[in-house]
Amino acid sequence: MATSGEMLEQLVRSVVEHPDSVSVRESDDNGTLLLELSVHDEDYGRVIGREGRTAHALRTVVKAAAHGDRRVFIDIVD
Repeated sequence: MATSGEMLEQLVRSVVEHPDSVSVRESDDNGTLLLELSVHDEDYGRVIGREGRTAHALRTVVKAAAHGDRRVFIDIVD
């Protein structure tokens, strides 16, 4: 079974123009999972989407797939 970070990476790679530039860094802080998503500069608009719809959908899917009642935060970083 894929981790939340691997799932996020696969989803984002299917949306962007530069899939090789996608990376996800996972960190755990007291049961809260933080996923830091980094994409190519030209792909930020694609990942965020109109009015943030794509980013919101990605967050919803990854949170739903997270194991248990674990809190998940996705941060799109530079």
